[in-house]
Amino acid sequence: IFAWFANTFQHQGIDVCINNAGLALPAPLLSGKTSGWRTMMDVHTSQNKYSMKERKVDDGQIININGMCGHRVLHNADLHFCNATKYAVTALTEGLRQELREAKTHIRATSVSPGLVETELTYRLLSQNPKKAAATYLSIKCLQAAEIANTVVYVLSAPPHVQKSRVTPIEY
Repeated sequence: IFAWFANTFQHQGIDVCINNAGLALPAPLLSGKTSGWRTMMDVHTSQNKYSMKERKVDDGQIININGMCGHRVLHNADLHFCNATKYAVTALTEGLRQELREAKTHIRATSVSPGLVETELTYRLLSQNPKKAAATYLSIKCLQAAEIANTVVYVLSAPPHVQKSRVTPIEY
């Protein structure tokens, strides 16, 4: 992706990386297929080779869009492995933040962990039952994509000496 970006847009590289991978497959721990588990793990935890390091950028930001399911286990067997991958995102982000600090860089790593955001994710997860998917979004006041974008802007606009390891916009 980074090579394509540099070649397509003639940029020298990336100073901000926002990872917004999201995939939920119905794969319970007792009966789910490991192929689905591998897919979710790969999507949620893939660590890119950041062009910041290659270009010796010392003032960048890495923002992982995570989710509240990276901090609590939902009472839904279909999502338990997805929860595990999001917990991994939480640990990877914090580990990366610590390593960047120990290396005395000014690159910051943050996990943005929203509550339920109205996206196509639930419709894909519940593709066999679109009425149930729609009801999910009607049951509470969901966050909107623009609110998550505003949270990312907040993280990006923090002064260099402010490091937010986790920002959690929650549903009402």
